[in-house]
Amino acid sequence: MALNIRYANLPKRQRLAVLHPFTLPVGASGPTTSAWLASLPPWTILILASPLLLWPGYAMAATKFSMLDAFASLQRWIPFLLKSGFLFNIIISLFAMLFGTIAGAALGLAQISQVKTIAKLAWFITQLFRNSPWLVILFIVLLAFPFEVVIFDTVIRIPDWMKAVFGLSLPVMANISEIVRGAVMSVPTAQWESAESLGFKRRQILWSIILPQCFKRMIPPWMNWYAILTMATPLCSLLGVEEIITLSRQAMEAEDNHPELLVPFYSFALCLFFLYCYPIARLTVRLERRYAVQL
Repeated sequence: MALNIRYANLPKRQRLAVLHPFTLPVGASGPTTSAWLASLPPWTILILASPLLLWPGYAMAATKFSMLDAFASLQRWIPFLLKSGFLFNIIISLFAMLFGTIAGAALGLAQISQVKTIAKLAWFITQLFRNSPWLVILFIVLLAFPFEVVIFDTVIRIPDWMKAVFGLSLPVMANISEIVRGAVMSVPTAQWESAESLGFKRRQILWSIILPQCFKRMIPPWMNWYAILTMATPLCSLLGVEEIITLSRQAMEAEDNHPELLVPFYSFALCLFFLYCYPIARLTVRLERRYAVQL
């Protein structure tokens, strides 16, 4: 209060520009819009949102194709989507994981090679495919690989799903390579030194002492990458491979492409992938806790 009195007694030329506090006029209670919204009863929101809630029903009534019809259509196509669609996704994931694991294990061991040229080349291949988009790799494989191979006048056709298997195995190979390299490097160096002092050669140390310890450590991340690979198999639909997403589109086209079919068919595919991958993820977490390194 004393400062305000002193400031008021100063001449106008000595006063500085200041921002005075904002005061509401007498009788005002604040912003009127917020007060009005706060005063509305809760059921008012339902009344205001009712046009948005009723619009989907009106649209379905206009097309004479309800969501019940959409789910009925899905029920007719479920056996086809399971046997010819999702089962094919699992087959692609199994083959891609098999080839990626074999090549990735060899590449990971090459990264720890004492020959610098081999180690640098393996590191470059690992980083190349590990940091490349999976879809780009699939397109390159599809365009680079021939559709058929002729061996002694025998024509061998290469189906698109085999190209998809090879394309998906490349990023898996790179990530498995890092898993193998990291697992080997996680073993304390004292074990290498102790084995060398006992006269073991490097190959004997690696295969008889180091890798048996790494096997349990590599299982959880390996399973995690298999789940990721399985969830990535729908990318093959962009290459024309007949898996569950491609067959779902064909089924919806056979049902006259009603917009109401999108949610049931794609939700069904989502549930299948979740039911298949979620147990793998839970088992991975359990194995990680069981095989965790005790420091």
